[in-house]
Amino acid sequence: MNAQHDIGPTLVLLTVEEAARRLRIGRTTCFRLVADGEIESVTVGRLRRIPADAVPAYVGKLRGLAVAA
Repeated sequence: MNAQHDIGPTLVLLTVEEAARRLRIGRTTCFRLVADGEIESVTVGRLRRIPADAVPAYVGKLRGLAVAA
């Protein structure tokens, strides 16, 4: 496998689709979570991205747990 494909697990920013796959939810649902401010996201140029650590933070919020940074 080439080095470019090896960086996946260490990504800092995820597309909404990638975050949806990690959460095992649909992309429309994930876009709604972003729009409602339920899951943290950032804008990079014209692109919407979700910090990789926002995914476990969101799950922790669902579970009522604080996730240490």
